[in-house]
Amino acid sequence: MKIKIQIKSWLNGEILFEYESENNTIKETLLEAIEKKADLRSANLSSADLRSADLRSANLSSANLRSADLSSAELSSA
Repeated sequence: MKIKIQIKSWLNGEILFEYESENNTIKETLLEAIEKKADLRSANLSSADLRSADLRSANLSSANLRSADLSSAELSSA
């Protein structure tokens, strides 16, 4: 069964990126969005488990990262 996850803007609820796969997680969806160079400014990533995620090329300006777990995440140039 495929699981669809949407990353939405916390400002207006607009869908910024959508990804569907087997055993999908917000982390997997975010990494796919980064790979596809999706515009993630203002993304609502609150409470997301992003441990050890490679976020180097992500533009997360104005993103809501409140309570997100970013431990060991690669954030240089993000």
